[in-house]
Amino acid sequence: MPDQPRSADAPRVDPADIERAAALLDAGQLVAFPTETVYGLGGDAQSPDAVARIYAAKGRPANHPVIVHLPPGGDPRYWAADWPEAAQKLVDAFWPGPLTLIVKRHPRIPDAVSGGQDSVGLRCPSHPVAQALLAAFSARRGGQGGVAAPSANRFGHVSPTTAQHVRDEFGPSIHVLDGGPSDVGIESTIVDLSRGFPALLRPGHVTPDDIARVLGEAPRLPDGSDATAPRASGTLKAHYAPRTPLALLPFDLLEPLLAARTADEPVALVARASRAGAWASAPGVRFVAAPEDPQAYARELYRLLRALDRANVARILIEKLPETIEWIAVNDRLGRAAAAFEAQE
Repeated sequence: MPDQPRSADAPRVDPADIERAAALLDAGQLVAFPTETVYGLGGDAQSPDAVARIYAAKGRPANHPVIVHLPPGGDPRYWAADWPEAAQKLVDAFWPGPLTLIVKRHPRIPDAVSGGQDSVGLRCPSHPVAQALLAAFSARRGGQGGVAAPSANRFGHVSPTTAQHVRDEFGPSIHVLDGGPSDVGIESTIVDLSRGFPALLRPGHVTPDDIARVLGEAPRLPDGSDATAPRASGTLKAHYAPRTPLALLPFDLLEPLLAARTADEPVALVARASRAGAWASAPGVRFVAAPEDPQAYARELYRLLRALDRANVARILIEKLPETIEWIAVNDRLGRAAAAFEAQE
């Protein structure tokens, strides 16, 4: 099992602010709130108008589904046309936590949250501020309220892991609950259970090995060949990208790029200290020592990319990480960030 996120240590939010945020959601407005993964931009999941406001604020394609967040004790069966035994096993093992399950959507649920598909993504976050908000909103809906919430950033950009990141994206137009930095730092694992077998659509803190131990079978891994997979949040080829051009390459292929830099075009280098050598102190190179631990790397990734966007560098060069199961989630995010710039090479 993965270590539990540490969001219980998050700053306390005034209960009155929680109620104000729940009232805004109840009125069809949007609220940004912390989860243990990243900050979400939330709206009433059963209101097509509220969900449309999420898409408009983010600039998100209308066919790209969002995830419905439920409070602890919320009933996922209310949202599902079918609730497989595997879903309950994963809920018992990982909820509340950074795991999203895709199941068949109940007809009572508007298709706006699923991009027109017959499935829906459900998750119960572990962050105490998220739980308080979700519980307050659900209480206003007779115990069956859910909040649709993709990451609180412009579509395709780096996800936010602090309240300030959200304010940087949207200014004062969005009400933000500040629950401190996100502990996991990357989006939830997404497992599809809508087709009779488990399939990993997006890697995250809950690993394929964790899922296999609970289900007794390994989920299918994303390899680009699963043509029947439902569309899911954060699975486009280019995503999670900074505004500064980014290249992701093995270190020996980064060195020619470092050598070719010009004096008036400083670059950022993100690599393991053991590989950086003299490049770590080379003029015009802003060196960042990459964490050696996958969970620590994930926790710092988006904060680092946002900081480098403000660092006045011409390019971000990142050392490619080991192709092992431990690194699958960080590799996924870095690969999608780099893909946003591949056509420009």
